[in-house]
Formats: sequence, structure tokens, C-alpha cells
Amino acid sequence: MAYFDVQEAKKQLSELIERALHGEEIVITKAGKPVAQLLPIFEKQVAPRVPGNDKGKIIIRPDFDDLLHEFED
Repeated sequence: MAYFDVQEAKKQLSELIERALHGEEIVITKAGKPVAQLLPIFEKQVAPRVPGNDKGKIIIRPDFDDLLHEFED
């Protein structure tokens, strides 16, 4: 785990991002106390959408477009 002060991290941000992408844990400190951690974001594996998956689960009533009673006047 590598620790960097905020000012150091500002100067070396691109390098620190590369190091984090390669698995290194980067901690940013302020006044000697840890305040942030730099971690890579990995894309989630999402299953592809299947059309028609919810067929029959949604019903639109015949009066869907009718005027609400509150607005009849």
C-alpha cells in the first residue's frame, strides 16, 4: 500500500492511476491522515437483455387515457 499526500497526488495523478490499474493500493492522506483511496473501476459483467422477458406482467387498463375525476370541471 502506497501513501501520498494530497499535494503529491495532484502532481502525480496520471502515474498513480496507472499504478492503481495494475493492482497497487494507493491511499491519499491529508495532514498525515488517510482521506481517500484510489481504486480502479472494473466494468460489471451484465447479462444481455432478453426481449419479452416481462410479457404478460404489465396490463394497461382501457381507461388509462381517461380524464381523472379531479380534473373533470
